[in-house]
Amino acid sequence: MLTILQFDAASASVLQRLLAAGDLPTLAGLRERGRWHELDAPATQFAAGAQHTLYSGVELGEHGLFYPFQWSAPDQRVRYMGAFEAPAPIWERLGTRTLAVDPYESRPPTTTPPGELICGWQLHDRVVLRQWSAPGGAHGRLERLFGPPEPVDEVFGRHTADEMLGLRRRLLAAPGRVADAATLLLGEQSFDLAWLTFCAAHVAGHQFWDLSQLDPAGLDPAAERVLGATLEDVYRAVDAAMGRVVAALPPDADLMVVSPVGMEINTSRADMLPEMLRAVLDPATTRDAPAQGGSIWRLRAALPSGLRAKVASALPEKVALELTSRLETRGVDWSTTKAFAHPAENQGYIRLNLRGRERDGIVAPEEAKDVMEEIIAGLSTFTDLDGSPVIRSIERVADLFGTGERAHQLPDLIVKWVDTPATQARGVTSPQYGTVLRHGVGSGRSGNHTEGDAWALVVPGASTPVHPEGRPRLEDIAATAAALAGRDAGLTGRPLLRP
Repeated sequence: MLTILQFDAASASVLQRLLAAGDLPTLAGLRERGRWHELDAPATQFAAGAQHTLYSGVELGEHGLFYPFQWSAPDQRVRYMGAFEAPAPIWERLGTRTLAVDPYESRPPTTTPPGELICGWQLHDRVVLRQWSAPGGAHGRLERLFGPPEPVDEVFGRHTADEMLGLRRRLLAAPGRVADAATLLLGEQSFDLAWLTFCAAHVAGHQFWDLSQLDPAGLDPAAERVLGATLEDVYRAVDAAMGRVVAALPPDADLMVVSPVGMEINTSRADMLPEMLRAVLDPATTRDAPAQGGSIWRLRAALPSGLRAKVASALPEKVALELTSRLETRGVDWSTTKAFAHPAENQGYIRLNLRGRERDGIVAPEEAKDVMEEIIAGLSTFTDLDGSPVIRSIERVADLFGTGERAHQLPDLIVKWVDTPATQARGVTSPQYGTVLRHGVGSGRSGNHTEGDAWALVVPGASTPVHPEGRPRLEDIAATAAALAGRDAGLTGRPLLRP
């Protein structure tokens, strides 16, 4: 049996600090028994795409999924990611008995594979942790025994202390719910693969990296102390829950602890990129007046996050997702738009409105290189309002992921921000193109994903560890599951364990 414990989006610096303090005894004990691998994970340049690669073993350019709300060229609009084909997770490809709890950004299986698959169990998020189970009654049975999951639907923007105290309570309870379900089901039946995703660490990293994004009204000293300890407290709760799961495993079970992406302070200025791009490509519209954020960011800043949360919760799930998709590029005149900022909140993404690829494309393929060079040169002139740099590099996606079957779904440029905090940024400015001011606080996330920091801790049980040549890859996790199942799944990854 192989068990994969996904310590999702764990911060390398926080882990190091807590391990040194002896606050993560389960992870520390496993580290003594196993081998820690830093993973080569190019999908982390598209943080949301890393999850699909992790679960399926399929490279980013082959599956083309990189953000929950993604551009559809035939439709000339943004659509929720469920509209796009996704690679099957490894447990569906293998057909082995699997216990899977809360695979992030996943979808219900098209058939019912053997085992127990549950999503939206520890927490429910209508975008990335949608509720489903296979067999269909598994969710209801667990809810009867342990109670229903708590919602954690993210609403971009500033939050109150009371809202965050409520979120803290839900996050601290979530890891125990994974252990509750896993220990129950492991005691009832045998599995070939168990894949348990501890999502609370991911959410806590975004929302509780620091308290800079909270409304100071109501943030009294006691609330500040409690909220300020949340991230580390959640990590401790994950470690304790993992300990319960490890104790329930067969003594010869193979084990891996995995984090597909990292987490550190939020450095993103992606909310300002739409108007930075507009200033470069159409400077006449912005030279006489400061440019303001893109339409969806203006809306987010204009309405309190609590109000938007109430409106969203009142809408049916499909309606809320469709509305968000429509708002992402609302009001764009495609007959004059040469390029646009793709939805993002981590790196910045830019896509050309390319003739022959986009339904309403206007940029001729032979002009694409010149347009990209114009964009790169123009955006590179922007700095923070104090003159410090904001862009580290701008890279052509085709140079990195240009050969995959679905690489055409990816944006054309990645804007990588400098590694300085952006949570207090008020805007950016360019001597050529003027000033772009931020609306509100942007996403309201105090923490965000790092480009690196993916890792896997491999703890062999009955199997033999493989000492890889070179640095292991994110794709190797699914390949390991296939190897231990004795299946050739046609994956590019190399196993880290063999029978």
